[in-house]
Amino acid sequence: MFAHPCEAEMDFETCYSKADAILMEGAVAERIKHEFNIELNEKTALAGLIYTEKGRSALTSIYTEYLHIAEKHHLPFIVTTPTRRANHIRVKEAGYDEKIIYENAAFLQTLQKNAGTTMFTGGLMGCKGDAYTASEALAAEDAYEFHTWQASLFRDAGVDFLYAGIMPALPEAEGMAKAMEHTDLPYIISFMIRKDGKLIDGTTISDAVQKIDASTERKPVCYMANCIHPVILQQALSHPFNCTRFVKERFHGIQANTSALSPEELNNSPELITSDGASLADEMMNLAKYVHIKIFGGCCGTDASHMEEIAKRITAC
Repeated sequence: MFAHPCEAEMDFETCYSKADAILMEGAVAERIKHEFNIELNEKTALAGLIYTEKGRSALTSIYTEYLHIAEKHHLPFIVTTPTRRANHIRVKEAGYDEKIIYENAAFLQTLQKNAGTTMFTGGLMGCKGDAYTASEALAAEDAYEFHTWQASLFRDAGVDFLYAGIMPALPEAEGMAKAMEHTDLPYIISFMIRKDGKLIDGTTISDAVQKIDASTERKPVCYMANCIHPVILQQALSHPFNCTRFVKERFHGIQANTSALSPEELNNSPELITSDGASLADEMMNLAKYVHIKIFGGCCGTDASHMEEIAKRITAC
């Protein structure tokens, strides 16, 4: 049976090492748009929602739903700030300043203080350009300089870990990893992956894991993929060039889409494409039999019904 050995005083890395499974939030941006009819900021997307009553209320509703599922099933819970697009250029262009990072972290830390299960807040960061095409992807050295601003602010804001979401290109992911490790916070790198087993820039999953591990002294806690269907991720991992010890030992999480469409098809779809929670949960469990998945989260198309089904299956194992 599933065991929840994490305690309130544990830090994130200790909980990660001890837990059999960790629940992560499901979709936020898609729900904000489709359920609450809130238009996102062109520059910073979700990050500025905490400054409006309607936006803050919507965020509270969504995150609280996911937290309650973790509490109900006695699962440790990790949640990330809605700040993937809030880099220093976009924040300035949108008319904000560095307070936007502190205030997004504080928003989730308030939920964390009152959580009925072990909960950790992560600072979410993203690539400079388009994650679905790898346009404007940075070289490693440039990425280190570019992402240090946000990583340092999250450190000062007191988050428990850092999270690089849907990274499409190895060089920028490598540079971001170095910026993250220099904060002394634990961190996770999550890739944008195609079913051919490669990142958008053509790097294999195994090579990306190996190269980032080799280039950092404080390595990522683990690697993940998000914005991908579990069946597609299993196909990606099953390619012979990804059947390596690097993947087996280091790849341990997914934030799953409900659709098996390609990144380009999803990004350009005018409608929300979804499936039922039970089907997605079954496919997540099948993936977990193939590779050691420890972090279970949702991405495009998911809501509380999907995360509930996933949590039920985790605790039934």
